[in-house]
Amino acid sequence: MQNSPGLSSFAGFLVVLSLTGFASAQELPDAPESQPDLRPAAFIQQNKPETVEDKGDQRILFVMPGYGVSNRQDAAPLTAKEKLVRAAKGTYDPYSWLSTGFQVGLSQAGHQFPQYGYGVAGYSKRYGAAMLDQTTGEFAGTGYCILFKEDPRYFRLGEGSIRRRLFYSLAQEFSAKSDKGTRMFKWANLLGTFTSSAISNAYYPPASRGVGLTMTRAATSFLWDFTGELPDEFWPDVKRKFFQRNTGMSRSSDAAGIPPTRSAGSPRDPALTPESPELSRKESPPAMTPQ
Repeated sequence: MQNSPGLSSFAGFLVVLSLTGFASAQELPDAPESQPDLRPAAFIQQNKPETVEDKGDQRILFVMPGYGVSNRQDAAPLTAKEKLVRAAKGTYDPYSWLSTGFQVGLSQAGHQFPQYGYGVAGYSKRYGAAMLDQTTGEFAGTGYCILFKEDPRYFRLGEGSIRRRLFYSLAQEFSAKSDKGTRMFKWANLLGTFTSSAISNAYYPPASRGVGLTMTRAATSFLWDFTGELPDEFWPDVKRKFFQRNTGMSRSSDAAGIPPTRSAGSPRDPALTPESPELSRKESPPAMTPQ
């Protein structure tokens, strides 16, 4: 279950709009290994620890937590403890508290759950229920990830056409990677959403309980999550295009092997200056010997 599904889905919509006519950035090649390794290449690559670059941006759109995003399709699987730590970091991130508070304000303004009342008391009840939804949804989904040996991370495609990456991102709502590296149905997302909705019957007002309302809440949450992966996929491209233009140009030139251009006022190569010993020897005439 995604954090703050409404805001993340809206962010995904903004990302898609900003990508109109945008070509995906060129990936830099990996640095060669300094020491040869006699182990199979597939084993080395799959079990290589993730670097900071592999983990991707820790802040999507500068604010949303990106702890569950990986830039490597063959990243090593997470242990059960690492999955729980990831769930805790995403649930109790400051962004989650603030975005939940914003959504609760909209809920109260829209007269949802009137049994909670209004004012500070009503806002506090709604906020507590929303944070419980957030916590139970995240940890229920993580529990199913551990049970079914499913990797909870989103693995960025990062290359190809925008259309291909768009469909890939949307498909991740139903497709997940197992701890063995194979593809499987994303049971944790589906079961975690319904489990969280069922648990909410314990603290929601009596008028908001029941099987029908539980199914409605689960389906609504599942649909909100449908576009929640779009910022994870496209944010690095948007960031390079609009916020790192100079850096992106220099990195692209380095990757293409284009030498940097010298400005008009920059010093010339010492090897070509008149003071250079080699050039002096080449240009100076031979000495005349007395007859």
